[in-house]
Amino acid sequence: MSHILVVEDEPIIRSALRRLLERHQYQVSEAGAVHEAVEKYDLDQFDLIISDLRLPGEPGTELIRRAENTPVLIMTSYASLRSAVDSMKLGAVDYIAKPFDHEEMLQTVARIIEASQQRRQAKDQPAAPPEYHAEQSDSQDMGIIGASPAMLTLFKRIRKVAPTMSTVLIRGESGTGKELVARALHENSPRAHAPMISVNCAAIPETLIESELFGHEKGAFTGAVAGRTGLVEAANGGTLFLDEIGELPLEAQARLLRVLQESEIRRVGSIQSQKVDVRLVAATHRDLKSMARQGLFREDLYYRLNVIELRLPPLRERDDDVMLIAEALLASIGRNMNTPTLHFSREAAESIRHYQWPGNVRELENAIERAAILCDEDEISTDLLGIEPDIEQERTSHATSALESMRSPDTVSSEPAENLSLEDYFQHFVLEHQEHMTETELANKLGISRKCLWERRQRLGIPRKKTANS
Repeated sequence: MSHILVVEDEPIIRSALRRLLERHQYQVSEAGAVHEAVEKYDLDQFDLIISDLRLPGEPGTELIRRAENTPVLIMTSYASLRSAVDSMKLGAVDYIAKPFDHEEMLQTVARIIEASQQRRQAKDQPAAPPEYHAEQSDSQDMGIIGASPAMLTLFKRIRKVAPTMSTVLIRGESGTGKELVARALHENSPRAHAPMISVNCAAIPETLIESELFGHEKGAFTGAVAGRTGLVEAANGGTLFLDEIGELPLEAQARLLRVLQESEIRRVGSIQSQKVDVRLVAATHRDLKSMARQGLFREDLYYRLNVIELRLPPLRERDDDVMLIAEALLASIGRNMNTPTLHFSREAAESIRHYQWPGNVRELENAIERAAILCDEDEISTDLLGIEPDIEQERTSHATSALESMRSPDTVSSEPAENLSLEDYFQHFVLEHQEHMTETELANKLGISRKCLWERRQRLGIPRKKTANS
């Protein structure tokens, strides 16, 4: 059972907080001031200290210095948020505004205690050999920013998979940074000295994709006035990264399958094959298995690609990583613009944390760059970011209500399974009705805007059908 010390000079608030924590299986001790806490307790025996900022005598931030091994959560009134930010700079693990929401308090406490326990466990583990530390030092070695549990798991898998020759399939939504994962695999592999060739399959016209990938001989087709080396051949000895591989035409998929099976290519217009030594890393935001069932992707190629699957989580599932990434992006943009003192206002930081970021890191970077350009002072405000988390939540709420209403007996669609998630239900409804409904009608029925419908199509990989009504 975790042990928490509450330091609060108002008995009513202290008592209410104690009851709340004890109802959720925490052991709680109390004090009314810093000097009382220091005299009565060994501060290092607690898992967490929750302290009011303004106390009689010394301020609550004094506990940060006196309890070096225990995280301190500062409580403050809304009027003192600037002081709360200053307390974070002094070493407070977090702050929470009063009057606080009970659920928010419990979530914050659980998160801080879990993170603190993980740090202590890591500290208590025996030191690993030097070469092991060289491989797993931290996310900076991967060139990827992240400290959330999902990303730490991803880093561990990258380190394990990178030294092998296995083909890797990276799955993740658009804008999550799949190419960074591919580069980390390459740079932590024995092939790091050789080239890594990156190809966006969606960006090459279908008529040119085979020539681009596999090369062509002189005269192979109209306009082929000279022979050309393909990108697969250019990656010989290194790594070939095929982004958005779900967009690869079926004919090119057959050629790629031969590369994986036989380690050889044949240029367009050539009758001879040549051996290549290439490690293939592919990425997609689509469900290739589902596409294979529909005949849109070769099933044999899917199983060849899916030897090792790495899932890159969307930004909304990465806890506090969003602020780590935002601060790093702002620092980089500030250096490029010669404005190194740029910083986020507290409200802007809260908006960044709570926004869902459907476009993931790419959308975050664009929002920060735009805000930095438009900013007249050193502080970036929420309105400059151009994000509307409350509106997005409202749309989601409306969509939920709309979907619930569509479950009524009057609905023309067949009812899907009861345990479908909101996104699954969205996908089910769009695929079932897009043949006879326009995009506007679909959006209205779902209770969302056409823009939101388009974004979710992109995120879920649902192609838009061309109909007479569209």
